[in-house]
Amino acid sequence: MLPNRSFRKKMASAAIVGIAALLALGLIGMFARPPEGLRELLELVRSGRTAFNINQPTVVRQIQQLKRLETVSYTMDKIISGEHDNPYLPKFLIGDRILLIAHGEVIAGVDLARIQSGDVTVRGNDISVRLPSAEVFSTRIDNAKTRVYSRDTGLFSSPDPNLESQVREEAERQLQQAALQDGILTAAGQNARNTISGMLRGLGFQQVEIH
Repeated sequence: MLPNRSFRKKMASAAIVGIAALLALGLIGMFARPPEGLRELLELVRSGRTAFNINQPTVVRQIQQLKRLETVSYTMDKIISGEHDNPYLPKFLIGDRILLIAHGEVIAGVDLARIQSGDVTVRGNDISVRLPSAEVFSTRIDNAKTRVYSRDTGLFSSPDPNLESQVREEAERQLQQAALQDGILTAAGQNARNTISGMLRGLGFQQVEIH
């Protein structure tokens, strides 16, 4: 005998919930390392318990323990120049110029430790979460992939030991500026909303609003 329509619908619903849970875990794996505080939520998924068994303080606590959710990594190669010269003498006599090929990375995301109780509202199977604004977590130059392309020193001058450090600092500043101009914070906020939404739907919440 073929299964009736009601039975098939129940099976389809169960499959959808299972797929959503797997997707949620996959998203967490891509964007952040699940900390110890996330184990309780993962156990809820594995045990099949749904969101209406999870109260608001539990959700708040577990989201907070995700802490800094890194959602975007922006990398870039850029040529940066820096020089010291003398306004009264030509550069070929007194001058120091460096060209640096810098490879750097900017990481952005959302600091979920800043979530407060008032940011999460649970009503049965429905949940609303207001996330903190996205921010840049770090900007760094990869020393292994950054190199001096050229260095020109005047006949009567010696290389300034601080010049390369100053150029590297400028490279970091320009890298972060480029990332911001390319919309890294917008992308980080959207990725964070997608991650948290997927996680909550995987736990069984039917209506999820992320602001």
